[in-house]
Amino acid sequence: MPTVATRRGVLFGGGVAALAARGRAGAPMRLGLTPVFLDNDAEVIGALREALSDGVGGAIELVQRRTYQEVTGLLLQGGVDAAWLCGYPFLQHEAALTLLGAPVWRGRPLYRSYLIAAADDAAQALADLAGGAHAFSDPDSNSGWLVTASDLARLGKRPETFFDRTLFAWGHRNVVRAVASGLTRSGSVDGYVWEALAASEPALIARTRVVSRSELLGFPPFVARRDRGSEADVAAFRAALMGLHDSAAGREALVLLHLDRVAPGRRADFNGIASRMADVAGLR
Repeated sequence: MPTVATRRGVLFGGGVAALAARGRAGAPMRLGLTPVFLDNDAEVIGALREALSDGVGGAIELVQRRTYQEVTGLLLQGGVDAAWLCGYPFLQHEAALTLLGAPVWRGRPLYRSYLIAAADDAAQALADLAGGAHAFSDPDSNSGWLVTASDLARLGKRPETFFDRTLFAWGHRNVVRAVASGLTRSGSVDGYVWEALAASEPALIARTRVVSRSELLGFPPFVARRDRGSEADVAAFRAALMGLHDSAAGREALVLLHLDRVAPGRRADFNGIASRMADVAGLR
């Protein structure tokens, strides 16, 4: 959710002949993406498309939309064949979706949400940020909305009244920028993105600091519609994801993404997100 900041290449996998029929028919495999997690960098997007095409042995079309809601809608309606979503929208539509794979970061398919403030801000906890302006990334982002909203719900508070002003930045890097520039006092950001930015844009990150970190939660997964999970093209895409670390192109993409590999994914890894969803059920 999701660098993910400046250099994101990805996926790719071991070529799978099952996509041959789709290729002959001229219909590309369509993957839904959002800049909330994956930046709109032409070089990165091009590398992603090329790596995926090589991995599945057929054409890949990357379909980008501004929000998780738009990408999820496309997936459910058949406008894309698979999507790289956040765990929050995955669980919101769990009955209709199936896991294809979960990226592994620093040895685990897990990550944290970071609550950040300016480097010189004295806040030590969420409670200290009351009355300030706050940047979220997307209303359907786990790390960029749900974690902070549920933390507030546990305190008997709501974002729109706890903070003086809130905004959606539509991207985790944009959340960091909002805080670094002083546009907002604080922000809710994907810890994986923040850490990737620390390596690629240290000057930007140096203007912020982490106030608190959430527990480990399920990393944003690749998903498809459940009723299409056994179809040849979707199965081929899943196989490509699982084989990412076995090919030179895949390993190069993983390095750009700061990821280890893509694992099958376990529903249990998303239990923490489900618990937080229950905490905010009355907010919407």
